[in-house]
Amino acid sequence: MTGPEDLQARAAAGDSRAFSQLMQGTKARLYRFVRRYVGDADEAYDLVQEAYAAAWLAIRRYDPARPFEAWLYRIAINKCRDWSRRRRVRRWLLSAGDLTTPEAMAVADGTRDAGEALATAQALARLGQAIAALPPPLKEPLILTAIEERSQAETALMLGISVKTVETRVARARRRLADTLAGLEATD
Repeated sequence: MTGPEDLQARAAAGDSRAFSQLMQGTKARLYRFVRRYVGDADEAYDLVQEAYAAAWLAIRRYDPARPFEAWLYRIAINKCRDWSRRRRVRRWLLSAGDLTTPEAMAVADGTRDAGEALATAQALARLGQAIAALPPPLKEPLILTAIEERSQAETALMLGISVKTVETRVARARRRLADTLAGLEATD
């Protein structure tokens, strides 16, 4: 039976089958993380593909003594950061339809009362916007620990920071989210 360490070592040596097996074991979690980071399913799919392609191209630089998933998440986080920078430029150049407008939000989903669905969708949209507005140093540890349910130690390894820094940044992110959401509710 092939263990994770053996797969990691074989992948680091350029074994594409071992890399494919590592991909299969990490793709669902990685996709969920990227999806939460960027907020768009199609963009997340593309970014995950880019992350795996970049990982394969850099596989010879991977140290199999370190967890593959932590290395892969660092690559994915860099892809997400690049996407965020490109998105700011696209927003400036283009204006797209907003799915959070009252007209778009009023479309009933058929499963709940339309008013309840609208209130829930608006609350989720506000939360998503507040998370998206966080700077990456706060957003990344928050998503990994609070949403992905990673330990602080695992998050620290993935981000290349100390456990104490993770703890501090998550606390700051939560405070900033609470302040932002309170401010949004005050304006409603």
